[in-house]
Amino acid sequence: MSNRPFTALTLLTAFFLLTACEPKDRRPGLWLSGEAVEEMPTDWSFIADHPEIFVETRPWYGIPFSVTTVIGTRNGRLYVPSIYSEEAAFPGTKYWNSVIADNPEVRLKIGDRLYPMRATPVQDLAEFREGAGALADKYDSWAGWVEDESSAPHFVIIRMDPL
Repeated sequence: MSNRPFTALTLLTAFFLLTACEPKDRRPGLWLSGEAVEEMPTDWSFIADHPEIFVETRPWYGIPFSVTTVIGTRNGRLYVPSIYSEEAAFPGTKYWNSVIADNPEVRLKIGDRLYPMRATPVQDLAEFREGAGALADKYDSWAGWVEDESSAPHFVIIRMDPL
């Protein structure tokens, strides 16, 4: 008896699992793949070339959980938002935020590179505005929301600091 059907099915399953691991648009993912960065950049301006990034969190059960988001930079700091459907304090209803609340060590995938970071929810109003401004500098929708706060969705700002 030939093992070809079993081998083909195994390879197809492995391919599906490997390609389905990263998030896509609103669909979350698992592991992120890419080149692990050993030396962190001092200039993050290259993120202007990346409209979306991935954030990989580390839940207590050991299987990473990743999401797609946007990113902005200002004064050497990186900021990502988390948008809620209704007003909520961090971590709110977002699963990835609850994971960050328990374990702030994350990996960002920017392009094909992975950056180990620490996620810190911004509590200070001045820094919150700085983070929202960083996003407004890069994205037209965020510029409109910063200009007219009544049109903005509910969101939190999370600062990403190198480990």
